[in-house]
Amino acid sequence: MLKTKLIGLSLVAAMALAGAAFAQQGGIKRTPLQKIEFPDGYNTITATAEIQPGGSAGRHTHPGIETGYVLEGEADLIIEGKPDLHLKAGDSYAIPAGVVHDAKVHGDKALKIIGIYIVDKTKPLATPAP
Repeated sequence: MLKTKLIGLSLVAAMALAGAAFAQQGGIKRTPLQKIEFPDGYNTITATAEIQPGGSAGRHTHPGIETGYVLEGEADLIIEGKPDLHLKAGDSYAIPAGVVHDAKVHGDKALKIIGIYIVDKTKPLATPAP
């Protein structure tokens, strides 16, 4: 009986770890710094985001605008319908609401940004895109 319970718990733990790995597949780590419920119906979220060398954020959208400032590293910002934008430390950018985008890191340094998201508070911050 105890052996059966231990096997069951091991399977549950393995599934949870697999789920966590899948959730991180996009390659971006966001750390929220501040969240303000403003303007009406929206959240304004300030966060740091980091993508490891050679990695990418993965194609995704936000239910509102994203603007940001590059702290470290270099990347190509790929915004659907626009030419790729090469970003380096000191550059800023803006991404319109709902537009599919991705960031692909160049070089041997991680990309670190400060991002500000003004998003519909009834929706998730980011949604993967095909």
